[in-house]
Amino acid sequence: MTANLNIEPDIKLSVKQTFGIDSEMQVDAFSKKNEFVPDIDKDYKFDRDTTLAILSGFLYNKKVIVHGYHGTGKSTHITQVAARLNWPCIRINLDSHISRIDLIGKDAIVIKDGKQVTEFKEGILPWAYQSSCALVFDEYDAGRSDVMFVLQRILESDGFFTLLDKNKVVKQNKYFRLFATANTIGLGDTTGLYAGTNQINQAQLDRWEIVTSLNYLSLEKEMEIILAKNKNLNNVKGKEKVANMIKVASLTRRGFVAGDISTVMSPRTVLNWVSNSEIFSDTGYAFRVTFLNKCDEAEKSIISEYYQRCFGEDLPESMINIQI
Repeated sequence: MTANLNIEPDIKLSVKQTFGIDSEMQVDAFSKKNEFVPDIDKDYKFDRDTTLAILSGFLYNKKVIVHGYHGTGKSTHITQVAARLNWPCIRINLDSHISRIDLIGKDAIVIKDGKQVTEFKEGILPWAYQSSCALVFDEYDAGRSDVMFVLQRILESDGFFTLLDKNKVVKQNKYFRLFATANTIGLGDTTGLYAGTNQINQAQLDRWEIVTSLNYLSLEKEMEIILAKNKNLNNVKGKEKVANMIKVASLTRRGFVAGDISTVMSPRTVLNWVSNSEIFSDTGYAFRVTFLNKCDEAEKSIISEYYQRCFGEDLPESMINIQI
């Protein structure tokens, strides 16, 4: 990483004007963008409760964790808020390959004055902690135990972080912010949908000051998002097609909750389905390659029935030749 980002917010933004949310809140922001600020998605639709929780994290230095089903836009909500505030933002996916030394740092061989010497190189965590940036931990409930105990140290509110490997204490930057996303909010996964997730130490979970839930959108809101990204479908025929796609997705979500099926269509899957249907010019075939082929063989008849109920036609039994 480059040198620490020792910058301060220099403007205030209206939440109502910037995010279209009915609130009198004014939030700190930066007037200039740098290389760590995410790009703005102009078509992004903000959920009111989730956005206000995230904004409170930025404004009041609250540690915020967003949980919910996959594909609901948890991480994107945070990065799109940061993008509009011009707030530097770093995302880290806590998969099983991320270790303690990846976060803290490690000894490395460097050349100084023509000689090889061993020098401690700080990792992403101390760098971000001393910078004016937002650090986002994705898949927080999939983190390894050694990593989680490291993170517990920065969740403390005293504003200091001890680098034992370097015998050094670093002070938190006044504008460092901490966020996380999770599928199971640390209670473990009993559905089998999120393999690899773990239960989170309750003492650690208590240190997250704001917990917000982001679930699937209404049909109208989901359609707004899809049409914003597929403007060629913003007509009577296109809207009918998209509405039917969302209805199929809604049936899979209900079926999943009821225990009828084990695979669910997220808004991301619907977006992929819409995109693939434009590529192949065949809604049924696009449904098969986007979602149905991911499902358990024993459940495909149920899911095919969902499609039939919404589109009024059966899925073809076999693949068809598609002219691209």
